Amino acid sequence: MITYSIIKKSELEGAKRLDAEYYQPEYFIDFSKGDWQFIGENLEKCQYGLSLGMNDEKIGYPIYKMDDLDYGFLFEDSIRYTKVPHEEVEQYLIKKNDIFFNRVNSEEFVGRTGIFKDGPKSVFASYLIRLRIKKNGKILPDYLNIFLNSRYGRKQIKRYTRRAVNQANVNAEELKQMKIAVLPMTAQEKIAELSNNSWKEFQKSRSFYSQAENLLLEELGLKDFDGKAGLWSIVNLSETKKVNRIDAEYFQPKYEKLISKIKNKNPQTLETFIKNHSTGFPFQSENYQEAGIPLIRINNILKGHLDLSNSAFLTEKDYLLSPRDVAKPGDIVLSMSGSIGMTALVPKDIPKSIINQRILRITPQNIEKDYLVLLLNSIIGSYQLERIGTGGLQTNISYKDIKNILIPVLSKLTQQKIAELVRKSHESRKKAKELLEQAKRKVEELIENN
Repeated sequence: MITYSIIKKSELEGAKRLDAEYYQPEYFIDFSKGDWQFIGENLEKCQYGLSLGMNDEKIGYPIYKMDDLDYGFLFEDSIRYTKVPHEEVEQYLIKKNDIFFNRVNSEEFVGRTGIFKDGPKSVFASYLIRLRIKKNGKILPDYLNIFLNSRYGRKQIKRYTRRAVNQANVNAEELKQMKIAVLPMTAQEKIAELSNNSWKEFQKSRSFYSQAENLLLEELGLKDFDGKAGLWSIVNLSETKKVNRIDAEYFQPKYEKLISKIKNKNPQTLETFIKNHSTGFPFQSENYQEAGIPLIRINNILKGHLDLSNSAFLTEKDYLLSPRDVAKPGDIVLSMSGSIGMTALVPKDIPKSIINQRILRITPQNIEKDYLVLLLNSIIGSYQLERIGTGGLQTNISYKDIKNILIPVLSKLTQQKIAELVRKSHESRKKAKELLEQAKRKVEELIENN
């Protein structure tokens, strides 16, 4: 059945858009109820970032990019660096409560928005738009950030999104044309309080995780491990034949240096701790649903945890296509392509899910699960997995190689201490996410009630 809607010329709202997608009924918001203003009216700045080369050698200024936006905030976990001309630095420096909008990405990620709370003196990349609220205005920064992440913000972002093959975008002028409900300041302050409490919980989560990782590295004598490679190294021909590799990347000295440290701790191969495993099923994207059974894809696996906020879903019929690839709580999932080696534990609150292709699912045995996940995400796991990666534009690893990486086994008591810190990290992260969801629901309820 054909669906359509009729739009009057007077309802074009000065948007300069005639495409049917823009006028889909699902994007409709009744702006006649309540006090709505253009976002642009409340901004001191609406600015694109820097388009400069980046490096991992910490040369220049830290630069935030689109993949540093997560859960409504900017995180520095994977921050890179860039050299900025001296005369341009000041205009791109980030200040507390600046808001950043991801303007270009795949459609599911375009419009991701986060607020800067704390971090190093830094700048931001060109795929981000910086929003800075006017001082003493009608809108608080935290409220704007939560609004853009709420249903009313997402509706407008989707409406303004211009779609192309594998990419979508929203520009700065369109962002300024979106409207925000001006809520009473007391209500905005309560929303800001929830946002700030969420940030504090995220910081607690990162602190617990850092403590766990430091304890692991200290116990293994790797706390001050220097992985910097020399300009050259000598490798015997017999060594290249043993691994059937002759590329220089495989024989970087840092890998052998790490392995020699691990071998002092009587390690065992990963296979020793695997009860069963599977490597995913090639589900077809045309079968993806907006609700149903979660499909774990590579982009859902982050360092130490799963993020299913942008998950695809399957019907029961598709879910039953590959029973061996069903992921149960307590299973570990690991990416085998792209960002290889990213590892997470399937939590109890995801009782039913399944893995997509190029993901390794393992049911662990005879080892603390959270300890193993932390270890695989640390330099101990990442260096070994990075080393065995193959491929050109996209790196891949196979199970036959993964199962042979070395896992140092600390005492049961130490494993439990590390695992407990990791669990505390997850608990704080969960609480932080709940506070953010509470803030979004509060915004939506207030708008619905005018």
